[in-house]
Amino acid sequence: MKINGISYRSLWRPSDDASSIRIFDQTRFPWNVELLELRDVGAVADAITSMQVRGAPLIGAVAAYGLVFALQDDASDEALEKAAAFLVATRPTAINLRWAIERMVTHLKAVPPTERVAAGYVEADSICDEDVQVNEAIGRHGLELIREIWERKGRQGQVNLLTHCNAGWIATVDWGTALAPIYMAHDEGIPVHVWVDETRPRNQGSLLTAWELGSHGVSHTVIADNAGGHYMQAGRVDMVIVGTDRVTAQGDVANKIGTYLKALAAHDNNVPFWVALPSSTIDWRVRDGVKEIPIEERSPDEVLFMTGLDSNGEAGRVRIAPQGSPAANPAFDVTPARLVTGLITERGRCDASEAGLQSLFPEQTEAL
Repeated sequence: MKINGISYRSLWRPSDDASSIRIFDQTRFPWNVELLELRDVGAVADAITSMQVRGAPLIGAVAAYGLVFALQDDASDEALEKAAAFLVATRPTAINLRWAIERMVTHLKAVPPTERVAAGYVEADSICDEDVQVNEAIGRHGLELIREIWERKGRQGQVNLLTHCNAGWIATVDWGTALAPIYMAHDEGIPVHVWVDETRPRNQGSLLTAWELGSHGVSHTVIADNAGGHYMQAGRVDMVIVGTDRVTAQGDVANKIGTYLKALAAHDNNVPFWVALPSSTIDWRVRDGVKEIPIEERSPDEVLFMTGLDSNGEAGRVRIAPQGSPAANPAFDVTPARLVTGLITERGRCDASEAGLQSLFPEQTEAL
């Protein structure tokens, strides 16, 4: 994808300093485009917990490099396990983090300690390259759904989509998950319009998704989180498409807080509700999402304060609740599989069910 006409991935190793990585500081978007240089495991952990890097696939990829950084002084089995546990604890809900770390540990334990750093960079590079390929495939499978809607409408008007949070290219290494089909439809000439939920309390929709879509020239409108149901009732939403941080073996979906309410509104108004995800986001060890997925509780300050530009164009933070009022801040909720029309993966689309997932990933059934 591009920023000011220049193609970027959201994560890369610079050619002149291959022992470090570069990411965009997502807490600075869209007011500023700033790069962060990460070269040690502590900096990686801080970037993840502070949400300078966010998006389940991207978190996993960045954490993979963090594990390599941790081994540069001590590549023993003990150091490997300690660094892995440290990184996994930074964000409890997004399963890609654990998936990437477990993949790295399995790979590196088979390598002599003296060769682990070099082998780790190769494996982390592979995770990044695979993420790009996977997300492009998700885009192609999701594009078919948008084409079908466009044909049903007789190629008249526009295809209205609604998304929640940010599941674009800055949440992955490139392309994105839920936004990948939208970019492809736009590039194909299908007139798409996106209702962008602001996604309180961190406003990843109004700050990040809107910025991404605008940079790519995609028609969009930012709406308050509670407006989606109204537009569905009015017949102005053809499909909801969101990303996810974890999907259970039976198809329950954990995503940014507020996703469950969108799914309920979509169900009540017969609007298709699709979830786009790489297979690395499927947690085959968990079945009941409501009971088993840990929901991260973040700082109350994210609810009590908002950041934006003032009338002078200066970025600042303002308090939006009375002094002394407490706040709760669950970062995610779980949408039961029964409310999900289907899942879009790199291998194709399927029902949000155990049978649906196993039809695309039969090898997982054999491994369990």
